[in-house]
Amino acid sequence: MSARGKARRRALDILFESELRSEDPLRILAERVERQDPPVNEYTSTIVEGVARHQARIDELITTYSEGWTLDRMPAVDRNLLRGGTYELLWMPGVPEGVVISEWVHLAGELSTDESPQFVNGLLARFKQLKPSITL
Repeated sequence: MSARGKARRRALDILFESELRSEDPLRILAERVERQDPPVNEYTSTIVEGVARHQARIDELITTYSEGWTLDRMPAVDRNLLRGGTYELLWMPGVPEGVVISEWVHLAGELSTDESPQFVNGLLARFKQLKPSITL
């Protein structure tokens, strides 16, 4: 797994944990940075901070474009995969879109349900297609 792939997985871990603990993801991130076990990659911090900063808009986009699924009905892992992937895809223009989608779909395949990779791929691909018209 690439360094950014590991950073994405670590970001997902932090986002997922913050939701399970009902805590601010920035607080969980700060705990991990302070503990440094394992060290927190700068790219992990960028994703977590970005999701935290834009979560309301990210959740609105996911809710609007996920056909047949409300945010609450999605598995928590999928919700956080989509949050990280949506942030990276829409707010980090220097990262190749295909890589972003592929990496988050790969994580879905490793960590979630059998249907999750297709769901995550479909929604992130839709965001890629709509990117020029999406108001951030």
